[in-house]
Amino acid sequence: MSVEAAGALAAALAISSAIFAPFARGRPSGFLRAAHPDRGDLEDADWRRPLWQWEALRAGCVLAGALLAFATSLPLIGSFAVCALAPSVVVRSRAAAARWRARLATTRLLRATEAALRSGASLPEALRRATQASEDRLARRPFVEALRAFDLGAPLDRSLRAAAGVSQNGARSRIAFETLAIGIESRLPYDRAAILVAALADRLAFEERLDEEVRARTGGLRAQVILLALVVPAIAAYLSLTVPSLAATLAEPIGRFVLIPAAAVLEVVGVIASRRAIAGTRR
Repeated sequence: MSVEAAGALAAALAISSAIFAPFARGRPSGFLRAAHPDRGDLEDADWRRPLWQWEALRAGCVLAGALLAFATSLPLIGSFAVCALAPSVVVRSRAAAARWRARLATTRLLRATEAALRSGASLPEALRRATQASEDRLARRPFVEALRAFDLGAPLDRSLRAAAGVSQNGARSRIAFETLAIGIESRLPYDRAAILVAALADRLAFEERLDEEVRARTGGLRAQVILLALVVPAIAAYLSLTVPSLAATLAEPIGRFVLIPAAAVLEVVGVIASRRAIAGTRR
């Protein structure tokens, strides 16, 4: 074999290894063990396909945005950024809605646990019955993991604390897990454990009613923020059609690469800041 053929074979092997490395089943080590930024949100949103299909979907969105930018006067960088971030925004909103439903289901799960405790079941058995009766996947997941660790020989209080550390259902659910762990560690009898679980369920139900009231009171404000964010592009489009000089300015490089991107960034920052301010009142 000549030196040129050996070099070509080595180059082909290197390229094929680089292409198929992301699909390897082994766990990478070192800096390659970085988690996907959307992995947790995809799991909560019940995405059951591989991550490379998710990135392929993102690549398709980016390609569509690039084609749209070439077909119109939209800036290429802005279209690329919006199309690259749009899938993450959508999946995070769906994951947030799933977590909200899981918090509501956690309260019902604790109510079922209380009922099982009052009927004479032990706390692990009561949690097992309530978990099997629950239909929400996210609400069941931390309890299932804690019970699985308990079946393997770990103390139930430590299992609940470990499940609270990885739970994505909010700080209130983690506080409920910690309280349950403290009750188990204190070796409360069945009747006292039922009272503790009932108090936890009442606290979560009260906070849910408070959240719903805050959402109802701030619903008009959130609608006003969205309407105000839509008014500015609508006015700009109307003036571009009625004032030729403004349309010419926006069609120039200073309009496509400075004015329109700056306006879009300010709109997004304003909407995010207002939503964070409203979400901060519910914590």
